[in-house]
Amino acid sequence: MTLIIAHRGSAGTHPENTMEAFLEAERVGADGIELDVQLSKDGEVVVIHDESIDRTTNDRGFVQDYTLKEIQSFNASYKFKKPFKQPKIPSLREVFQWMQGNQMICNVELKNGVIPYPQLEEKVIGLIEEFHYEDRVILSSFNHYSIVHCYRINPSIEIAPLYSNGLFMPWVYAESIHAKAIHPNIKVITDHMIVDAQKAGVAVRPYTINAKPLMKRLIKVNCAAIITDYPEKAIGVLNAYRKGINHK
Repeated sequence: MTLIIAHRGSAGTHPENTMEAFLEAERVGADGIELDVQLSKDGEVVVIHDESIDRTTNDRGFVQDYTLKEIQSFNASYKFKKPFKQPKIPSLREVFQWMQGNQMICNVELKNGVIPYPQLEEKVIGLIEEFHYEDRVILSSFNHYSIVHCYRINPSIEIAPLYSNGLFMPWVYAESIHAKAIHPNIKVITDHMIVDAQKAGVAVRPYTINAKPLMKRLIKVNCAAIITDYPEKAIGVLNAYRKGINHK
C-alpha cells in the first residue's frame, strides 16, 4: 500500500513547515509528514527549509544568526497567498510533542549540505530517543555522510538518502550505507527501478509528486510512499484507485 507523506506539511495549501501545515496533513488523513531542520543560534533544532528566513518570513537573515525565541517572533506565512493568523516557525520538539497525539510517521530532512551545523545529528537523534520515536522517524538528507553518521549513532533509526541525479542500481547503494529506503527526485527514477528496488527490500519514496496522473502511476506500481505538497489530493487519487480495483 502506498503511503502519503505531506511535504513540509500540506505545503500546497498552507504555509510550509508550520504547525498549520502539519495539522492540515493530519486532518486530511496523511500517513506522515516531511519536514526540514536547521540549528538556531542557541543550538535549538528548528523546522525550516532554507538556511535563511528571507523566503518564508517577514524578516531577513540566516537561521543560525537568531535564537529560537527570535525566530519564533517572525511571521512564517508572510509570503503565502492565503491569509493565515501569523504562523510561527516551530521547533522539532514542538512537532514531536504534537505527534504524541497521533500515529503519523515523520521524515526529518537534515539540512546540513550548505551549513555544516555542529551536532545537528546528535541533537535530532537525542529528541527521537527522548520521545521514543525510533520506529516513527525517518532521517534523510542530500548529505549522505550525515545520514551514515546518524546510522552509526543509532542503527535502529531508519535512514534514507535523498538524491536528484541518476544512480545506477540505487538499491545496491542504499544497502551499502545501511539505508532501508531511497528518496529520489521523481525525474531520476523509473517504474522498473521502483519495482526492482522494492523487490530488493529497499522502499522508494519519490518527491515531489503533485500531479494526479503521476500519483496514479506510482500507486499502480505499489510505490512505498509518495511525498507531496497536496496530501488531500493524493489521498483522493489513492482512494479512487482502490475503489476501481475493488470493483473489478
